Amino acid sequence: PSFSSLRLLYPPVSPHLSPSLPTSLFLVVTSAGKGLLLLGFLYMFICSLDILSSAFQLVGGKAAGDIFTEGSVLSNPLAGLVIGVLVTLLVQSSSTSSSIVVSMVSSGLLQVQMAVPVIMGTNIGTSVTNTLVAMTQAGDRNKFRRAFAGATVHDFFNWLSVLVFLPLEVASGYMYKLTKLLVDSFNIQGNVCCTSPGNHIFVNVDLSDLAIGLILLALSLLVLCSCLILIVKLLNSMLKGQVAMVIKKVLNTDFPFPFGWVTGYIAILVGAGMTFIVQSSSVFTSAITPLVGIGVISIERAYPLSLGANIGTTTTAILAAMAAPGDTLANALQIALIHFVFNVSGIILWYPIPFTRIPIRLAKALGDITAEYRWFAGVYIISCFFLLPLFVFGLSMAGWKVLVGVGVPIVALLIIVIVVNVLQARLPRCLPAVLHSWDFLPLWAHSLEPWDRVVAVVAAKCCCCCKCCQTGPEEEEEEEKGGGGHFLEMYDNPAMMNGVDWGEKREDKEDVLKATQL
Repeated sequence: PSFSSLRLLYPPVSPHLSPSLPTSLFLVVTSAGKGLLLLGFLYMFICSLDILSSAFQLVGGKAAGDIFTEGSVLSNPLAGLVIGVLVTLLVQSSSTSSSIVVSMVSSGLLQVQMAVPVIMGTNIGTSVTNTLVAMTQAGDRNKFRRAFAGATVHDFFNWLSVLVFLPLEVASGYMYKLTKLLVDSFNIQGNVCCTSPGNHIFVNVDLSDLAIGLILLALSLLVLCSCLILIVKLLNSMLKGQVAMVIKKVLNTDFPFPFGWVTGYIAILVGAGMTFIVQSSSVFTSAITPLVGIGVISIERAYPLSLGANIGTTTTAILAAMAAPGDTLANALQIALIHFVFNVSGIILWYPIPFTRIPIRLAKALGDITAEYRWFAGVYIISCFFLLPLFVFGLSMAGWKVLVGVGVPIVALLIIVIVVNVLQARLPRCLPAVLHSWDFLPLWAHSLEPWDRVVAVVAAKCCCCCKCCQTGPEEEEEEEKGGGGHFLEMYDNPAMMNGVDWGEKREDKEDVLKATQL
């Protein structure tokens, strides 16, 4: 055959089809280097946890021990809960805050029973990150509705779990007793470590124990936070794009008919596995939020993913407990297991039975409100994550009498309002005629419309052309043209919209709004 026929039979391989040998070697070396760096940062993270425990011992002393064990700061469960929320808000990582709590327990500065409300508060504090991420999609009303609902479903799960299990734990201590049995079954023996005296970096330094403890505390916290950030950055670069691809491929696929219910539990396992890989529930849930906003993932799928993220983030606390000394390893492991049992208990309560998936319905109702009045999203974040915790903390610090005197009437009023709302939606005939609606109240007391006008006037006077707080007539007209008759369409995956009964959707929408109109 001629040379031209050979070229036709065996065409030359394009260099774009496969990477060259130097490029392949570079990729292999880069991946190996990132893996070694990951192991190094993980080792430094564990070492920083050990130093943090020693630093708490030095800083604690008798005075701090009296404050945390005998005072009214952490001996009050509500104060401990708020401290957990605020600390997690400051460090923006439940992994870091839960590791700090475990280190305090391992150092003997904090008892296990007092650490339980703090570890519950870390769950609430970590859910603010994806809520803030949802604010970035406020430019488009429907995307914002989906994104904010997908983010706040995590908030509602954490808040409802705390409202149920914190009083139950205070009354019965079932999580403490259950984890105590588990830890005792491990038969952990304290190790006696013999070291030569004076063999440390501060042996020849004329500093007090408090000064040395503060130095070690600052350095260990710096190393701990830095290692966590670098670990997350490395894992994100190593898994770039793969997390979103796995989510799209796996979570939008249902099992055949008899096993359709298994899909949600597989999503929980996927969420736990992904969070274990990235070692941050905030990173994972924040990555899901934009996908919910654009409709790739429905809220019904994002909900089990967030539950799995809560399970995955407990591995950091268990890892931190493993760094505890032998004589306090049992206590540190117990508080880490309490974190795990708390999240599993919440899943058992709020997921298996479809009727109990209340966080989904609450998140959708809040998504409707924030889509119509987008400034309300900022009010929700400031109120739930800052003002409410500080208010509860102030009441708890004032003593039980003040807390009961102020808190009980507020809680009773909220319960009455919820019951009346449910009866208005389900059994209005059981109510007096005046309570069939909230119209007997002033308009500002049962509607956000007057407040929206106030916000619009303030924004106009301040020359703020914020698209999040104002809705032009063009946008409303475009929304009506773009399918305003499809009510719950904004919460569904667009790929699954064939054969939807929109009349039933309209009734569901009216029930949701009527039940949450106050």
